[in-house]
Amino acid sequence: MSANLLIQNGQASMFYINEVPWHGLGTKLDKPATAQEAIEAAKLDWKVVKLPLFAGSKRIPVPDRFAVVRRTGDLIQKTDPVLGVVSNEYTPLQNRQAFSFFDPIVGQNAAIYHTAGALGQGERVWILAKLPGHIRVAKDDITEKYLLLSNSHNGKSSVQIKFTPVRVVCQNTLTLALNEGSVWRVVHHADVRSKLEQAHQMLGLINERFDDMEQSFQAMSRVKMNTNRLTEYLATVYPDSKEPDKMVLVQRDRNWSEFFFDQGRGNRMPGVAGTLWAALNGVTEWQDHRKSRQNENQRLATTWFGGSYQTKARAFTVAQDKMLVWN
Repeated sequence: MSANLLIQNGQASMFYINEVPWHGLGTKLDKPATAQEAIEAAKLDWKVVKLPLFAGSKRIPVPDRFAVVRRTGDLIQKTDPVLGVVSNEYTPLQNRQAFSFFDPIVGQNAAIYHTAGALGQGERVWILAKLPGHIRVAKDDITEKYLLLSNSHNGKSSVQIKFTPVRVVCQNTLTLALNEGSVWRVVHHADVRSKLEQAHQMLGLINERFDDMEQSFQAMSRVKMNTNRLTEYLATVYPDSKEPDKMVLVQRDRNWSEFFFDQGRGNRMPGVAGTLWAALNGVTEWQDHRKSRQNENQRLATTWFGGSYQTKARAFTVAQDKMLVWN
């Protein structure tokens, strides 16, 4: 997956509010957007089409293979980019259809969208929507509730929906699956739209899931850490490698996560300092804000979809396991 924003006519295909990401690329809005405003501001008002493939100068049809093309105008042009090659079963999910998933949560005209955009040539599109309410871990430690939907147009991944709680004090993100065990997915088959409609039926469970997360975070804040526990926790989050070069990176991750456990933003607040919750946020601050600083263009992609996402998900799972033993 490309880590670069889609650029169309010299403009980045992204909008955002608040903090300026991606070296200032994209369109900044002063307030959360409605679906229509988000699509327009992020320059996602385009469609993809599935076209048959032909081989050679004689244009011999290629069986069961189709090109997914991003249509830049009313008619297909030779310059329109091919985003991927797919089978006959693949059914495109248009950007507007993906946005419509959130409508039943808060209504069609609700201003809940905080960022949206496209990567590469449009292979992946993401939408981040803020939900009402928040998670309170300690007195002044609040985490806001978001849902992240990503949709691929290259046939390499399904529609994915994840929880993305954001810790207000430091903007750490903990991106987790909508259901336990794996990312909630909808495959791009003929019934992709009806499957998303079925997903609407489970949206009533979302606040219940966030309540579970709030209880987990609060329980972590009651678990006191010492040197041995912190060492054990970080060794499990960042397991040993048999390759010396990789082990150097593992030790670097452990050391920096330990540093942010003690010195991270918000980690010295009463009710947070010295706890398992602080240890989890030490990992997320390192992964979100420090580790990827040298390659800012990859920050959002790795935070939500790549290696940092995997590490943070593992850090949360390990913390849940450890608090049952150490509580």
